[in-house]
Amino acid sequence: MGYLKFNKPLMTNLQDSLPRELLRTNRSGAYSCSTIVDCNTRKYHGLLVVPIPELDNENHVLLSSLDPTVIQHGAAFNLGLHQYQGGGFSPKGHKYIREFNCDTVPTTIYRVGGVLLKKEVVFQHYEDRILIRYTLEDSHSPTTLQFRPFLAFRSVREFTHENEVANRDYQNIDNGIATCMYAGYPSLYLQFSKKNDFHFDPYWYRGLKYYKEEERGYASNEDLYIPGYFEMSIRKGESIVFSASTSKIKPLTLKRLFDTEVKSRNPRDNFFHCLVNAAHQFHNRKKNDDRYILAGYPWFKCRARDQFIALPGLTLSIDERKYFELVMKPAERGLREFMEGKSISVCISEIEKPDVPLWCIWAIQQYAKEVGKERCLKLYFNLLKDIIKFIEEGKHPNLRLDENGLLYADGKTEAITWMNSTVEGRPVTPRSGYIVEFNALWYNDLMFLSAMADENNNPELATHYKELAMKSGQSFVQIFLNDYGYLYDYVDGNMMDWSVRPNMILAVALDYSPLEREQKKSVLDICTRELLTPKGLRTLSPKSVGYNPMYTGTQTQRDYAYHQGTVWPWLGGFYLEACLKLHKRTRLSFVERQMVGYEDEVFHHCLGTLPELFDGNPPYRGRGAVSFAVNVAEVLRTLELLEKYKY
Repeated sequence: MGYLKFNKPLMTNLQDSLPRELLRTNRSGAYSCSTIVDCNTRKYHGLLVVPIPELDNENHVLLSSLDPTVIQHGAAFNLGLHQYQGGGFSPKGHKYIREFNCDTVPTTIYRVGGVLLKKEVVFQHYEDRILIRYTLEDSHSPTTLQFRPFLAFRSVREFTHENEVANRDYQNIDNGIATCMYAGYPSLYLQFSKKNDFHFDPYWYRGLKYYKEEERGYASNEDLYIPGYFEMSIRKGESIVFSASTSKIKPLTLKRLFDTEVKSRNPRDNFFHCLVNAAHQFHNRKKNDDRYILAGYPWFKCRARDQFIALPGLTLSIDERKYFELVMKPAERGLREFMEGKSISVCISEIEKPDVPLWCIWAIQQYAKEVGKERCLKLYFNLLKDIIKFIEEGKHPNLRLDENGLLYADGKTEAITWMNSTVEGRPVTPRSGYIVEFNALWYNDLMFLSAMADENNNPELATHYKELAMKSGQSFVQIFLNDYGYLYDYVDGNMMDWSVRPNMILAVALDYSPLEREQKKSVLDICTRELLTPKGLRTLSPKSVGYNPMYTGTQTQRDYAYHQGTVWPWLGGFYLEACLKLHKRTRLSFVERQMVGYEDEVFHHCLGTLPELFDGNPPYRGRGAVSFAVNVAEVLRTLELLEKYKY
């Protein structure tokens, strides 16, 4: 019995199978994403989705889907599945699925009468190419296969509709065709490992529906173009490999290429291996060989804050130090460009946010713990010193170091923290002034720098950083700790935000904290009572004014709920770290039980990974992006912490 395996009753029940999505990436920005029954339910879904920098900064769906048809004795059985306006499904190929397994590569077994057809899918590493292998495992009579490609040639944020502008021309190439629907797009090469007949039969399939877009309050219908169909015979035991790509390939190499790609895949046979696989999917390599961490799929790019929070968990926690260093190279270049007032040359957004340098130092702190202080000093000590100097000298446009040692940032009219949802350009959660996680990070970072300076035989610098930290720590307790035993979320003059939010957990979880043990315990207890769920910490206590736990409805409705009670697993990672630091081995079983809540999720939403957020009330349904980097990272880091505390 496989780990990510589903049998016929689940696969044929669309209520159970349609919500389960599947993501494949190629580490270069392209991806393939759909449901496990190959019915697209989002405009972001597609069999081949690629970035086209010549057009814009978005991904583009070239090949939406490929419908295979089995023909025996003149009878045709279409294995595709699409939903149309009105809610109906056609042609209902899911009813032929016998089982689905995703432990190594996504594998679907179809049974049509006496025909047993296996389909396996891989996305080629660092090439914009999707490969599908069809194997006829059993058949009692001559069998023919037909394949109909559904073409979109559009941005993931738009829809395509029947029009007269679309180019219907195609060119015959080795075992396939090449076509391009619109100027500016690359040609799409559709090829098979076996000779076939292509029948030019252009047709627009109208009114396809994507119900996930309808749920999110968007338009949900589009038309897709089919240029014709490929036809070929197949013998029992024979395999045929299909390739869709932006580049041509020699058909004779397809079978060998498919085998090579399969061998390079790590099995997803348990929770940990699923998360490692998901971690690799966030890797992004540009043509200049710069490496990045994408914030999530399918619509996020690289964001500075997300990258630094996710980096330790996605690399160090799975013994991939080299990738940490590769990502830090363009990240350091981008930070230095920002600090020097230069144009940003790297593909990292939001590098100007005031907490980004603080998270950068935290990420490097984790590197020092995992790899060693000596190498950390060699690679990053100059960057660490320059960041602190940049902040001390008041050069950041929205981060001021006050006389009391605390950092002040203006967030009244702009979303400056990770709680960044906006409506009509205004932050839904306007956090401004002395912000609790900013200053918890600041104290921690200064203490870390003091220790590193001491390690580097620079006692004067070590003393300077420690004195800054002491001043900051004293003010932190005076400003943030209230009479009810928890921390204000932010303080701005006479304005103190009493909302019970999870940002205060950082003051307990970080290696250096200005709080005494009893104060830490009080903060942790309140987080446990009011914020903890099986999926992480709520962004707002149900007892606080404005609690809005359901991330549903239109874009505006969801923006108002985004940080007002929804649950985020990455915050749960810091919460569990705080538990282990305060209570040591006595909380091991508790942390392990929390991991069960996350493991359950890899079988739902998007297989093998964790979504962006969850509703704040039971049943804590997964929402937002199907795969989110900081969530995967913090669960991986928690699993590593568990092992360390066990042994």
